[in-house]
Amino acid sequence: MIYYKKPKRIFEKSGVVDPKASYYVFLENVTNMDNQDIKTMVDLGRYFSIFAPRQSGKTTFFEGFCYKLEKDPAYVAIMLSFQRHKNLDKQIFYKLIQKDFYSQLTNRLGAVNCPKLDIIRAYLDSHNITDHISFCELFEELNRIIEFKKIVIFIDEFDGIPINELENFLATLRDLYQKYKKRTDKALYSVGLVGIRNITKLILGGVSPFNIADQVKLPPFTLKNVHDLYTQYSEETNQPFTKEAVKKVFDETSGQPWLVNRLGTILTIDIKPETTELITAEDVEKAVEILLYEENSHFDNITEKAKQYKETFINIVFDGVEYIPGDEEQSILLTHGLIGAEGKNIRVSNSIYKRRFTKTFFRESGAIVDVSVRGYFRPDGLLNMEAILADFEEYIMQIGVSAFYTNKKPYEKTGQFLLTAWLYQFVEGGKGELRYEAPSGLGRMDILLIYHSHKYIVETKINRSSLDRTIEKAIDQLCSKYLLTERANEGYVVIFDLKTMVGEVSTPQKRMVEGKNILSFNIGIGRV
Repeated sequence: MIYYKKPKRIFEKSGVVDPKASYYVFLENVTNMDNQDIKTMVDLGRYFSIFAPRQSGKTTFFEGFCYKLEKDPAYVAIMLSFQRHKNLDKQIFYKLIQKDFYSQLTNRLGAVNCPKLDIIRAYLDSHNITDHISFCELFEELNRIIEFKKIVIFIDEFDGIPINELENFLATLRDLYQKYKKRTDKALYSVGLVGIRNITKLILGGVSPFNIADQVKLPPFTLKNVHDLYTQYSEETNQPFTKEAVKKVFDETSGQPWLVNRLGTILTIDIKPETTELITAEDVEKAVEILLYEENSHFDNITEKAKQYKETFINIVFDGVEYIPGDEEQSILLTHGLIGAEGKNIRVSNSIYKRRFTKTFFRESGAIVDVSVRGYFRPDGLLNMEAILADFEEYIMQIGVSAFYTNKKPYEKTGQFLLTAWLYQFVEGGKGELRYEAPSGLGRMDILLIYHSHKYIVETKINRSSLDRTIEKAIDQLCSKYLLTERANEGYVVIFDLKTMVGEVSTPQKRMVEGKNILSFNIGIGRV
């Protein structure tokens, strides 16, 4: 009989991973745009920038890589961090670099029995780093003294560099790279800057001070990585995961390391603790539900950015936009790991982020209704859109119209967002699909709701002048474009009317247009 054994390690959720204390997998698919891995780049003497969101394993990866690199006595791997340096003045900043660099350099040269160690120590005792000039002089002298020892520097949390020293520091690295590029006996052989921003895209003084660097993205866990991580736990405890459970974790997280580790903890501590019972896909579903309602530092770190660019994020949630290289809001969401882009396609990074933040935004809107009410469903099980939209009109009356006037976006966008929030409750938890500004054959539908394979297409407009003309325009678009291409027989028009005072109830209008059933609502958002 197989018995449960207490685990020796944990699933890490904070800080760098220590393989002795936490389950650990080394990422092997970290490459540049030429598909060269980190070791190849280092061997070639490349300078590079590697960027990834917080809590995605950057520090862990480079500590693991440095450990591997130290097996080759030709290399001197140095790990620096600028995490606490952001508000330092120049003198203290370079003093801390000197202290950390000199200590690691002499220790490593001693470990590999460098014959020039005494000469190097004497030089370091006489040379203080006080600015970018003396920093450059250090490596020019080391290039003269050291033979056949390759210094590789990784600077973690590079975003923490004092802003006033950023241009000087990067320009110095660029100059050293250009000056010694053709030499194979250079001391400062390779440099990697690690952070959440793509350093190579920085423009200072009209040029990029680090345009000589390769760009590297740290990828998420692969399905194999997730399997290998959980297998380590199973081997220690005799508690296995089914293949379906591992796949479910990967599908829900898209391999985001923190989420994978956190679900591992919930599954083994909260769902099925201290047992050899199989962990199944159904258990993963329960763990995800726990995580979605959990308050933790990971969600705290990215909630601010998600809220700051809420409308862009919601557009992406509902497949409403394409990736626009250089777009400021998309770029910030990419930088912080909330979204991912591949070609022109852009999406929320994983299912958990999508559900967590959509839920947060829509709950903040106050659009809460009891979706179990019988009046919301027809006898055939489909949605009763007339009842749903009628109650949405009441909801707008209750909350008032201030949101329509304080938002910088066009009024219609506010209405679309609130209506989308209202409709989202009927598809939440995988009950259906909801798409916002969804592409169709002849344009973009404002809202497409799919419930039990039935399509509900909603066209929204804001009326500023003639209500009749606005309704006619909306119906024409709905019938001639969206209902036609989507092969739907019924559609819905919601007008947010500035000419009708909020609180004035208008009777819904039913019309038959070209064989299509159209139901239109006029919702007053006018104010005195």
